[in-house]
Amino acid sequence: MKIYIIGAGPGAPDLITVRGLKLLQEADVVMYADSLVSEELIDQAKPGSEVLKTAGMHLEEMVEIMENRVREGKKVVRVHTGDPAVYGAIMEQMVLLKEKSIDVEIVPGVSSVFASAAAVGAELTIPDLTQTVILTRAEGRTPVPEHEKLRDLAKHHCTVALFLSATLTKKVVKEFLDAGWSKETPVAVVYKATWPDQKILRTTLEHLDEQMKVNGMRKQAMILAGWALDENIHKKDYRSKLYDKEFTHGFRKGVTG
Repeated sequence: MKIYIIGAGPGAPDLITVRGLKLLQEADVVMYADSLVSEELIDQAKPGSEVLKTAGMHLEEMVEIMENRVREGKKVVRVHTGDPAVYGAIMEQMVLLKEKSIDVEIVPGVSSVFASAAAVGAELTIPDLTQTVILTRAEGRTPVPEHEKLRDLAKHHCTVALFLSATLTKKVVKEFLDAGWSKETPVAVVYKATWPDQKILRTTLEHLDEQMKVNGMRKQAMILAGWALDENIHKKDYRSKLYDKEFTHGFRKGVTG
């Protein structure tokens, strides 16, 4: 007995993986987070399949349905937004399913952080500038561990991607400034990355809260902060060694002169 948890990607229905789409089209039962997953994608389910919206369900209710259907011999898929491994709330589902001796196979998806970077045309790891990306969120009603406070993480001065933080931008700005970030630090915000109503905001740390309010970005927004988001980064002399003609690696001998 097995349940499939599929990452649907950030929004655009054609950004699901080939494997994920195949499983969706084969499934007898499709359960999906209807507040976040594209209806156009779910329409790819096979005719006659049972399609269940889960936004209004609690954990035990969802798991009970999964168990009942899979014990009936049906192929069950659970479709999550983005990639299930990041803020996917899949662990608690897996714990209860394991207790019922039901296996889980996870199919990865395109995370909104990478869809957002693509939307703004950014490389998040720029040689000689930053080689680290921190994926985190601001602390709101749900606490973060003591050693993962945003102020402390921001002290690394690398690229930071903030999930689930669109309503907490005043706090975000304060934490970054307390960590020594410049008010002029570039920030890109992508609302509903890859959806038809996607919106992109380019601003600085100083104006982040004000500009997000003006643009009505208070949910489903990815915040990317750091100098890798500089709109003029292409005019600056940051280059990787990978394609440097003088750099030797396993597939090419460097040349000089």
